[in-house]
Amino acid sequence: MRVLIYEIKDFGVLDVVETLKNMGHEVLAIEDDRKRERVNAEFDSDFDIKVESFKPDLLFTFNYSPIISNACMRHDLPYVAYVYDSPQVLLYSCTLINKNNHVFIFDKAQFEELSRQGINTVYHCPLACNVDRVTRQIEAADRRKYDGDIAFVGQLYNEEHNFFDRLHDLNEYTRGYLDAIMEAQLGVYGEYFIPKLLTPEIVADMQKSVPVKTNKYGVETVEYIYSDYFIARKLATMERTRLLNAVSKQFSINVYTPGDISKLLPLAAAKGKVDYYEQCPLVFHDSKINLNITLRSIRTGIPLRAIDVMGAGGFLLSNYQSEFYDFFEPGSDMVIFESEQDLLDKCRYYLAHDAERAQIAANGLGKIKDNYTYKNILTQMLEIAMN
Repeated sequence: MRVLIYEIKDFGVLDVVETLKNMGHEVLAIEDDRKRERVNAEFDSDFDIKVESFKPDLLFTFNYSPIISNACMRHDLPYVAYVYDSPQVLLYSCTLINKNNHVFIFDKAQFEELSRQGINTVYHCPLACNVDRVTRQIEAADRRKYDGDIAFVGQLYNEEHNFFDRLHDLNEYTRGYLDAIMEAQLGVYGEYFIPKLLTPEIVADMQKSVPVKTNKYGVETVEYIYSDYFIARKLATMERTRLLNAVSKQFSINVYTPGDISKLLPLAAAKGKVDYYEQCPLVFHDSKINLNITLRSIRTGIPLRAIDVMGAGGFLLSNYQSEFYDFFEPGSDMVIFESEQDLLDKCRYYLAHDAERAQIAANGLGKIKDNYTYKNILTQMLEIAMN
């Protein structure tokens, strides 16, 4: 087939291109920022020209694009969207019901939410790893640079003027209420209850401080924007800072994240940002323990970081996400922690038990190879989209 891909430096797009070509398909990948838009006449014109010249059989994007969905409808082209981000506000679009859509969502809770509304263009699908590419890099690289006991790769969401910290003018009740429900949420894994607790009065006060508007072409709610874009990211800052500080007081930990973290994590080794393709696999492979601390906006799904750790043959120690039990065997393929103390205890145990840690990492890699490579996942997607 001829596959046309629209992308914006998406994680994994090079892996999709490589895999599709290895499967015998012809692929054209176009980088275009406008895929995030909902309506753009100039994009529509350019899209029409590209379709006429390349004559694709199928369109592919990471994450969902309403403007591409509508463009595919005009040309009667199957559209495959592979969602790896959460939150993903563009999913809450009136275009999601377009009959040409095949939208694969990694978070089962979000998939079920949409399915319950009668939307039959969505599917549940775990994320994937290009194990062949990762293995080539590990075998060719000087890996001593990334040795370490414990590693965390990811954002701390501590950038200046983040959404939540813009809420300066809240009344005392709202401020105290939000602080209380966030503290409560930090003590619970397996359920993100914040959206249910944003009462009309609380939302109204947040609107006075930092107004948000829903898109006229979308069906997202104001509560969704506040819970998933404001509060979930603030929770990530709080949770990741607390857990990483606790770990750093007892163990050696390398933190790979952009920006200055010296005040947030004074005892951790700040390693800066790492490139997803060139460096992350080496960090994951050569760190004895890799931590995953999931954004709370991901209700049940396994985030890409966790898949990438196991796909690089690394040992994964993650917070609880229910879908680990759907696709892996916790304790055998990876390990789950359930509290701060449990995290510290398991760091200590697995640093002291090299053979057991290595076997778990090998088991996790085996599961990825057998089930969750891009070839496995894309084969299933194409079969669904073309039938």
